[in-house]
Amino acid sequence: MAILGELVTGLASGTVEVVDLTTPLSERTPVIQLPPEWGQPWSFSREVISRYDEAGPAFYWNNLRLSEHTGTHFDAPAHWLSGKDLDDVASVPPGRLAGPAAVLDFTAQVAADPDFLLQREDVEDWMEEHGPLPEHGWLLYRTGWAERAPEEFHNDGVSPGVEVDCAKWLAEETPVLGIGVETIGTDAGAAALFEPPFPCHWYFHGAGKYGLTQLRNLHRLPATGAVVVAAPLPIVGGSGSPARVLALIER
Repeated sequence: MAILGELVTGLASGTVEVVDLTTPLSERTPVIQLPPEWGQPWSFSREVISRYDEAGPAFYWNNLRLSEHTGTHFDAPAHWLSGKDLDDVASVPPGRLAGPAAVLDFTAQVAADPDFLLQREDVEDWMEEHGPLPEHGWLLYRTGWAERAPEEFHNDGVSPGVEVDCAKWLAEETPVLGIGVETIGTDAGAAALFEPPFPCHWYFHGAGKYGLTQLRNLHRLPATGAVVVAAPLPIVGGSGSPARVLALIER
């Protein structure tokens, strides 16, 4: 109880700051564009039920229409063929929704090459400087993509990601529980052409691990020391869910 008391005191005093990593959700929020022969996710839209009017004089609310994988969202293992027999989003243990974070900053490389792919050597170099990746924690991959306007997110299919062998190594041989990115999905824009296609999805979900997408404010986090809390809706049978993602950092 002393630990929680210290946390409450830190929150009240400002020595522990809560950073919102969630991109606000609206009709402008970009969604992934898949090859035209595949099914397509819905963009976010809403219809007013009532707004203090004759349909409901004392209350305002909306009906929503959107994909499970819209905006800042959580990918469960069941999202992918490799994890089809593993957890849906409602089955993810609550203890795996919070954990330490390693923030890897490759904004300079992506500014020079928007097709930049994270390599195993890049991660190992980061570990040489900052220490091992966190046990049961998140690898947060900062690329600067969060600073783009929504209409620039697709970038004609050119966006950064993770190289195939690196994705396999991270998923199968490191202790992280998932990967978080600033882009629309956890894979590069060209990842449909990789072998296997969409390797972050294939390897992370096959290993029972998770994805977080369309994060922002990663520049406000230290390389190590933050704690991330990801809160998806527990949709029964769901492959994922829009999520509120928060980080706790010491000041």
